[in-house]
Amino acid sequence: MPRGGEAGGGGSRPGTVVVANGDEGDPGSYADRLLMEADPGRVLEGLALACFACGARRGVVLVRSEYPAALARMREAVRRAYADGHLGPSVHGTATSLDLHVVQGAGSYVAGEETALIAGLEGGRGCARPRPPYPTEHGLWDAPTVVNNVETLAAVPWIVRYGGRAYARRGTSGETGTKLVCLSERFARPGCYEVELGTPVRRIVTELGGGLKDGAGLTALQVGGPLGGFLAADALDVPLSEAGLSARGAALGHAGLVAFDGRVAPEDVLRHVWEFAAAESCGACSPCRVGSRRGLEWASSGAPPDQAWERLSRVLTGASLCAFGRRIPPAVHSLARAYGDRLSGWVP
Repeated sequence: MPRGGEAGGGGSRPGTVVVANGDEGDPGSYADRLLMEADPGRVLEGLALACFACGARRGVVLVRSEYPAALARMREAVRRAYADGHLGPSVHGTATSLDLHVVQGAGSYVAGEETALIAGLEGGRGCARPRPPYPTEHGLWDAPTVVNNVETLAAVPWIVRYGGRAYARRGTSGETGTKLVCLSERFARPGCYEVELGTPVRRIVTELGGGLKDGAGLTALQVGGPLGGFLAADALDVPLSEAGLSARGAALGHAGLVAFDGRVAPEDVLRHVWEFAAAESCGACSPCRVGSRRGLEWASSGAPPDQAWERLSRVLTGASLCAFGRRIPPAVHSLARAYGDRLSGWVP
């Protein structure tokens, strides 16, 4: 991204940038990919509206490197938008100026975290940065930067067309709107479903997903990625919302739902969580870098860490630089609770 450029709206700060974050890191979700591949124009429209609201003259769409089709379609959509006069120095002959660019992601999970994303756009390593300062004050090239998820921006055209009140009637009073939920291949009806926030997880699993294939029984449900959290099969009577899931030690995240049946050993799931944490840690802070490797050693040895894990859990939660490290203990704790006695050593 080049430096420079003036904000185009009242009340904004010079150089304001809006970023559409399409670096979808949750291995269980493909909602952003579907939106960028199937309806790239809607994503661009949402980004353009967000730029207009912020008075920004520059916008960026960051597409995950593992999504080549989405990258190609977003670039083609931008090319068409310029050709049709929707973008450029004088949008449809008006005084409004807007330039949008599509950039390929850096290929790591943490590179989707907003400060790491900005570092990558500047040509640096995709590592999390301390906050404050926050990106809205000092972001890309030190300009005020707004980072929003692709799914969030794709909802903006509908809201503008039908009104905020119509959108707010969906979901719950505290968390309004809808969410795209991706069901993994073990479900009888895998796929991506749009549901209102607050929809019971059990309904999503049984009615939309049709339960598991071949009549298999669900033993644990991963929500929002390996570090999102886990629910036991008898603990699905919880609303799909940040508040509802956090009360169970999980997190909404991208809302990818991955089902595990009896064929997968709890110890293998635990080791997978730690392998993911160790492989995807950006290494910028010692608690996460060292702690994730230590946890993997414990999980691979099969020996419950007990008090040593309790100490590490406190360090990860309190001293990690970003949410990645802070999410590791809740994810492990929720997995241990979901499987009960077999992973009891990992319960605080």
